[in-house]
Amino acid sequence: MAYIWKHPKSRFYYARYLSKDGRRRNASTKTTDRKAAQRIADQFETAATVKRTATQARRVLSRLHAEMTGEVLPSSSVHAFVANWLLEKKGTAKATQVFYENSTSQFLKHLGALADDELTMVSKEHIVTFRNALLARLSAKAANHHIKVVKMLFRAAKRDGFIVDNPAEFVETIREKAADKKRRRPFTVAQIRVLLPFADAEWRSMILCGLYTGQRIGDIARLTWANVDLDKGQVRLVTQKTGAAMLIPMAPALREHIESLPAPDARPELSPLHPRACALLEKTGKSGTLSNQFADILALAGLREKKAHRATTGEGRGGRHDNEQLSFHSLRHTAVTLLKEAGIPQAVVQKLIGHESAQISDMYTSVGEESLTKAAAAFPVL
Repeated sequence: MAYIWKHPKSRFYYARYLSKDGRRRNASTKTTDRKAAQRIADQFETAATVKRTATQARRVLSRLHAEMTGEVLPSSSVHAFVANWLLEKKGTAKATQVFYENSTSQFLKHLGALADDELTMVSKEHIVTFRNALLARLSAKAANHHIKVVKMLFRAAKRDGFIVDNPAEFVETIREKAADKKRRRPFTVAQIRVLLPFADAEWRSMILCGLYTGQRIGDIARLTWANVDLDKGQVRLVTQKTGAAMLIPMAPALREHIESLPAPDARPELSPLHPRACALLEKTGKSGTLSNQFADILALAGLREKKAHRATTGEGRGGRHDNEQLSFHSLRHTAVTLLKEAGIPQAVVQKLIGHESAQISDMYTSVGEESLTKAAAAFPVL
């Protein structure tokens, strides 16, 4: 039974009770009334008993499963299983591995001492409270990304026989409010013309490649001369995010620009089009620093307010921020907008830029190279 005692350095009564793990715990009742303090202490004890009972029930279920099926669930702490799961993910892109490590690290930190307990001890409640804690400091979209990693983790645990029931299966992701969703804001042609003089030669090339291919900043930074076929007027690459193989006909202005770049050495596959950007990306495995550099160029051109980067302010990449600001990704939206304004069919735009859509794929089963070439030629000359 819980009992109360007077702390010598506090005016409040303290409760001493058994916690859910069976250990003695002390907690302030925040009251100076003896009877009220005893009621609060009893409530602490009752709540802890319920949690202990739930933990014991999960252990009993594991034993019953073994008796009924003859299959003994393998033993693993949450920490150990996470470590092994991350090892299995070593074949994924470096940036994806970093994200998995970050998400699981935050989850383990949230679990606290429970992370050293058996995987079967994690309940739906633990995952829900983790989700809610994320939402208190991150956008709904960022919080959902972390929860999806946790869901992947427990699906793997059930698949491999470490748990009978998946506690993450029915944890709902967070519905994004319309006002919180990231609005797509493309550049205008006039804004790009204002921007280019503020960029050095390499960043000017990055901007033109981003606009004329519609690809993401990381894929543009990774381009080598082996990705470029000037004879056929094509750019070939595999996107880092989706693994999609892309064949992009060069817009005439892009071809002219690439032809003006310094010639590659004898091994074009080792010669990046943008050496500094490529080296930075290979060093960090993430495109955040490149995005910050581009934001600085936008600020110099007066197209974006100069602010401290989120890594400096401590908000993190997933923190809530101004969704309407221009960024390098806006060039991707600009490419789509310009093509559609030029009358290029939606399915052709879809194929050229590399967006995924099951509906469009069903409606248009194939898009020919001639249509893609026509699409690329529709870009304006800057």
